[in-house]
Amino acid sequence: MAGTQVLRCFSSFTIILAMIDLRFFRSANSETYTVGDEDEWSTGINYLAWSNRYNFSVGDVLVFKYIPGQHNVYEVMEATYKSCNDSTGVLFRYESGDDQVVLTEVKRYWFICTINGHCLGGMRFTIEVKEASTAPSGAPPETEPSPPATTTPDKDFASREQAMATYSLVFAFGVVVALQTVLF
Repeated sequence: MAGTQVLRCFSSFTIILAMIDLRFFRSANSETYTVGDEDEWSTGINYLAWSNRYNFSVGDVLVFKYIPGQHNVYEVMEATYKSCNDSTGVLFRYESGDDQVVLTEVKRYWFICTINGHCLGGMRFTIEVKEASTAPSGAPPETEPSPPATTTPDKDFASREQAMATYSLVFAFGVVVALQTVLF
């Protein structure tokens, strides 16, 4: 009887830790970008300059915010991107006004707005998506060394090693609590 209780406690605890683990690593390895930042997805924005500020990785998410009917987002092939002619080469259509595009592959992506004149007017951009790494993908590459930090470190985990140490400690604590609950 006691063995069954231990097994149930341990199984439940393991499932909870696995869920925490998946959430941590998903958020640690991906970023969410609002296309155009505060300007969002609209005419008159230099999306080439916007896209060049970031390093995109597999798992990152692009969020396109716009007024439906005034704009849309099409993921297209290179020839369609260059010509702004959406009669062929359309991979995906997004028209909700709050579209989230998960970057699932290492490849070049091309995005355009197909509302009359918008693409030719500059409402398009391309990005190169790289393999995900443990470093934050949103930061542009540094060109010179950073000065030593003089501020208090973030409250978030400083490294994957620290996160794993904390995860292991929480797991061990949970096992001890489960055993105490059953045995005492």
